[in-house]
Amino acid sequence: MTWSQLEPTPPHLSYLLLSIFLITYTLFASFIRNRLHLSEPPIALLLGILLGPRVLGFLTPNTCGVNGCAGEADGLGGWGWGDNVMQEATRVIVGIQVFSVGVELPKYYASRHWKSVAMMLGPVMAFGWLVCAGFVVLIFQTDWATAMTVAACLTPTDPVLAASILSNSQFSSRVPKRIKNMLSAESGCNDGISFPFLYIGLFALTQSTAGGAIKEWFLITILWQCLFGVVVGTTIGIVFNRILRYSFKHNYIDDAGFTVFYLLLALLCVGIGSTIGIDDFLVAFSAGYGFARDGWFSKKTHETHVPQILDLMLNSAMFVYLGTIIPWYSLSPQHITPMVTPWRLLLFLLLVLLFRRIPIVLALYRWIPDIRTFREALFCGHFGPMGLGGLFLAIEARAVLENGSSLPDPYPPHAGRPYSNRERAIEVVWPLVCFIVLGSTFVHGLSVLVISIVTHYSRPKDKRARTLAAEDDPLGGMEHGDGGGDSEPESIEEE
Repeated sequence: MTWSQLEPTPPHLSYLLLSIFLITYTLFASFIRNRLHLSEPPIALLLGILLGPRVLGFLTPNTCGVNGCAGEADGLGGWGWGDNVMQEATRVIVGIQVFSVGVELPKYYASRHWKSVAMMLGPVMAFGWLVCAGFVVLIFQTDWATAMTVAACLTPTDPVLAASILSNSQFSSRVPKRIKNMLSAESGCNDGISFPFLYIGLFALTQSTAGGAIKEWFLITILWQCLFGVVVGTTIGIVFNRILRYSFKHNYIDDAGFTVFYLLLALLCVGIGSTIGIDDFLVAFSAGYGFARDGWFSKKTHETHVPQILDLMLNSAMFVYLGTIIPWYSLSPQHITPMVTPWRLLLFLLLVLLFRRIPIVLALYRWIPDIRTFREALFCGHFGPMGLGGLFLAIEARAVLENGSSLPDPYPPHAGRPYSNRERAIEVVWPLVCFIVLGSTFVHGLSVLVISIVTHYSRPKDKRARTLAAEDDPLGGMEHGDGGGDSEPESIEEE
């Protein structure tokens, strides 16, 4: 064997390193989740940063951009992927995740808990959007249209991060089922609901008249993308539920096909939504809910752990990828974005985490039936992670601003002076959203550890678990019992 036989190309190194990470994590998953109280996303993101072009340079999928090609000096090269690849990867993964959320909700959930979800999708989202836009204007000195575009990308809570914390861990068992279901339903809906917020800013930047912007926003975004998307998704879910029932009843489908049907239907929804130009995520979530709303599919697949398998394979890999493509060069002042400085970004992150959700949820929780106490409201206000959905919206925004379509240019174009608001928006949206997603992944991903340790030491010594933060009782101020006829059964069979 000679050294010439070695082929450490970027793709080959990616397969090797990613599989080593996933195998290692899988072997210790229960220990990491239930004793270290860590979830996959922050670990995967940190690994991506370490292996990416900024540190070790082993993984360089997206290196040839506006700042040149990192990795060429050491001979590693790069995959040459651009934002179009990132867009499609996030589209598929978030689409599968929101479909999963719809499937995992208790049967007939929407008819019984619509008010709580509506409050989270209405006043809470609108407040967060306006507050974040105000911070962008004050800190980065942008115009309001650009600020509203950036803020819209930060409005949805991420279903990928939410799933990693709200399910399959000891911590999740300490959170009331009604709170978990409400936050899951919110994370499934609001990636799609964010499109109307996003296009308000985009149409303000791209349309010459206010009348034209309002008309296009209402006809295209509200009626076609959102409302028609919900109708299409719900129809897909109900129709394929009937088809699968028929096939199962007559033994036309085997066990493997029954299980994989879940993933295939999610991909179908993403394909239909993206092909006809409607809201992919609303299609996927509505289809997932319509498909499993009667509880039959969930009951049949309760022990397959398909969502957990998808989380491990797709979501962890995606956060490793994200760690390798963070635009570090754009997180410092450039000619077109002189106000984007590290300390301003840190200030923006702190203000977003503190004021985007917490004040409005604390103010309105008495009108949100599924939130019963002040501590529950504080938890729900804090638990609003921003992740892959925000990155997808940021790329969608850049595509519209660059060329007027939903398909981004491989790399952002070089703008000539003097810069227009539209050119500034192209350059500022991606680094701001990336930095907030980076910070949110670590803050919300590590908050489980912090909450577990705080609740451990806040109780008397004789009531602490022998192992650090290993308690399994409800969190302080939160009750498992929902009381009365409003209760949510703990198992599918009980329903």
